[in-house]
Amino acid sequence: MQALQGECERIGSAAAVASLLDVLVEVGGVSLCLDDDERRLEPVVLQEQRGGEVLIMDLSSVSHLLPRLQEGEPFVLRGQARGQLVFTPPLRLLEIRRLGERFLCTSAYPDYLDVLQRRESFRAELRLGMGVAASLSSDESGDVQGELRDLSQEGCLLELPLAASALLGRTEPSLDVALVFPNGTRFEAQVETRHQRVDPERHLLRVGFRFIALSAEQERQLWYFVCEIEREASRYQKEGGEERTASPLFTAPEPRQGIGDSVGQRDIQHYATPMARRLVKVAAYMNAQLLALQQGECIDAKLLSRSADRLMALHDEDREALLFATRCLGAEPLLVRHGIGVAAHLLDLVGSSVPLDVRKAIVASGLVHDLGKALVPQVVFRAAQFEASERQALHAHVSLLLERLEGCQWLSTAIAAAVIGAINERLDGSGYPAGVTGETLNELAKASAVVDVVEAMRRDRADRPARTTQQIYRHLLVHPHQFDPQWIKRYIEHFKALPIGSLARFSSQQLGWVVRLDAKGNPTEVLPTQGTEPPRRNNVAEPVRQVTERLGRPIGEVAVSA
Repeated sequence: MQALQGECERIGSAAAVASLLDVLVEVGGVSLCLDDDERRLEPVVLQEQRGGEVLIMDLSSVSHLLPRLQEGEPFVLRGQARGQLVFTPPLRLLEIRRLGERFLCTSAYPDYLDVLQRRESFRAELRLGMGVAASLSSDESGDVQGELRDLSQEGCLLELPLAASALLGRTEPSLDVALVFPNGTRFEAQVETRHQRVDPERHLLRVGFRFIALSAEQERQLWYFVCEIEREASRYQKEGGEERTASPLFTAPEPRQGIGDSVGQRDIQHYATPMARRLVKVAAYMNAQLLALQQGECIDAKLLSRSADRLMALHDEDREALLFATRCLGAEPLLVRHGIGVAAHLLDLVGSSVPLDVRKAIVASGLVHDLGKALVPQVVFRAAQFEASERQALHAHVSLLLERLEGCQWLSTAIAAAVIGAINERLDGSGYPAGVTGETLNELAKASAVVDVVEAMRRDRADRPARTTQQIYRHLLVHPHQFDPQWIKRYIEHFKALPIGSLARFSSQQLGWVVRLDAKGNPTEVLPTQGTEPPRRNNVAEPVRQVTERLGRPIGEVAVSA
C-alpha cells in the first residue's frame, strides 16, 4: 500500500464507506494481507458489515493465519468495487467463532477506506431528484420501464427491473431505448448491451448500453443532454453557494413523482425477516446467473462457490431462520425461489455428518439444478398439458445446464450428476433425462428427488395449483415405485407434518406463517397474517411465541404459492 498511497483517495464519509463495503459484501470475496507482507494476498469471504460496528468474515481459507491474527497482528482487506481498488486501514480481529469446520471472525469497523481511482471515459451522472424515465424494447416484445442513471456520448447506464433479463437474453443484435426528461423532451436511439449486474440491495439490474448508428443530429442532442445534466447536477454540489438557474430539461410543469417506482425495484427492507434480507444476496447471484446463461455464458464458478458458502454459513448460524427465509422470496423469479428452496432443504436433510466439501457441492448443485430451464423455449412452460414434443424440449434443460458447468472444476462431478443430472429420475425408470431405474440411482439422487418434488408441488404450475404439505406427503407415499420410501420417511420425520414456512390456520381462525417448531413438530413461533401472499414486512404482524395461548392449535394448512 505504501507504493500506492500517493495515488489513492481517502474516503472518510461514513455513508461512502458503508456503500463501498456493501459492494464488497455483494461480491463476496476480498483479499487479506498481513501488514508485514503486502505482496502476499490471501482470498477470504467478507460476509457482512454492521454499519459503524464490525466486519464479519469467513476466514476458513486462511486458518493457518488465525494464530497470528488471534494474537493481534494487523491485516488489511483489499477488493474491487465500482471499477476501483479499495483498501481498508490496518484492522485487528475482535472475535473468532468456530462453527464446525468454518471460522467466522469479526474485526473492528474501518474509519476510512483508501480508493485507487481508475480513469474512465467522461459520463454525466444523474443525482438524487434528477429523474429521467427510460424504456427498452425490441421488435418482438413490449417495453420494459426503467430509469436513466448516467449518460455519455457513447452510451448510457439504465436501472431496470429483473424482468428485463428475458429481453436482454434474446438474440436481437440491437434494442431500442427511449429517454424522457422531466420537461417532456424525448430521445430515441438503438443500443447494444455492454455489461450488466444485479444490484442486490435495491434488487434491480444496472445495465450499460452502447449507442449504435447515431446520426449527426442524435450526437448533437446527446452533447446537449450531457451538458445539461452536468449543469443541473452542479446545483446540488455545494450548499449555500451561488444560486444557479435550473436546466430546462429538468423543469417540469408539475413535479414528477415516483419515477424510481417504474423500475420495479424491490427494497430489501420489504423482506419479512433479517435472514431473508441476507438470503437476497444469493438470489441476486442467481438472477445474474440466469441472465448470463441466456446470453450464452457458462456458470460462474467463483460466484457459485461464494453463494454456496454464504448459504451454508446462514444455515450454520440459524437453520430454522434460513428455512423460513426461503418462503419469503415471493418477489423473485420461480427458478430462483425453487433453486434456493431445494438447496437449503437438501442441505438440512442430509445433515452435518457429511463432509464440508460434499455439503458445499450439494448446495451449489441444488442452487443451479433448474437454471437450464431458462435455456428452453418458454412457451413450453405455458402449456396446460405437455405433449411429447414439449416434454422432449423440457427434458433438454438438464444437459443444457451440465454443458455450462465445465468451468466449475471445484464442483464434484459425481455430486453434480446426482443432484443436477438425476434429480428428475424415478425409481421405476419413468423420469428423465436418461430414464434410469432405482438400481442405478445413488442415495443422494433419491434424496434430491424427494426434496425437489416437495418444493415443486408447493408452488403453482400451469397444469395444477399449489398443494398443501399433507397433499404432497400423500402423493409421495402412494408412489413408492417412483420415490424412495426410506427418504420419504426421513423427510417427513425431519421436517414434520407442518413444516417451517407453512401457512397454518389456527383454532382462533387466525392465519400464521410457521417460523419455528419444537422437537415434536408443534409451532413455537408464528408470524400472524391476514392473507395468503408470501410473507413480506408489511403483511405480517409481530412474531407470536406463546402460540397455543394466543392463537390456539393449528387446525389445517392453507396452500400458497410461496
